[in-house]
Amino acid sequence: MYYEKLFSALNKKKVKYAVVGGVAVNLYGIERATHDLDLLLAMDEENLLKTILVFKKLGYRPKVPVRPEDFANKQIRERWIKEKNMIVFSYIDFKNPYILIDIVISSFLKFEDAAKNINILTARDKKIKVPVISIDDLIKMKKQARRARDISDIEMLKKARKIIAQK
Repeated sequence: MYYEKLFSALNKKKVKYAVVGGVAVNLYGIERATHDLDLLLAMDEENLLKTILVFKKLGYRPKVPVRPEDFANKQIRERWIKEKNMIVFSYIDFKNPYILIDIVISSFLKFEDAAKNINILTARDKKIKVPVISIDDLIKMKKQARRARDISDIEMLKKARKIIAQK
């Protein structure tokens, strides 16, 4: 998994985050192609600045031409949400532009609520601990998105939830 280095760095800096979206589906054992990593973060300035430092160190840059530190400023971020209808703040690895990280900022589910039900899973090969939102919260987020692939993901996640409950 490409993102293991990122997960390791976020963990080392004690960033408060959870994986959501397609990679979360994969981490629950459901094979599904995805082109990006979606993260839900605690949106306090300290946590966002730690995240920005990790991204800079690993060579990620904002997809849009803005200072990453502006994202940590609540007033600026709220203006972007209001004026630009921003749903995610995206980072890209310009050396490998197929690698995209979306920080979910406009969702009914806030990190503080999701954190109550986070599951710590491990990335396949290296046993890196990865905080992932619960299957129930992931299903709720996918219902909100209402895309065709989300409907398919919901059905697979419901099956995975039953299998996990039987263990």
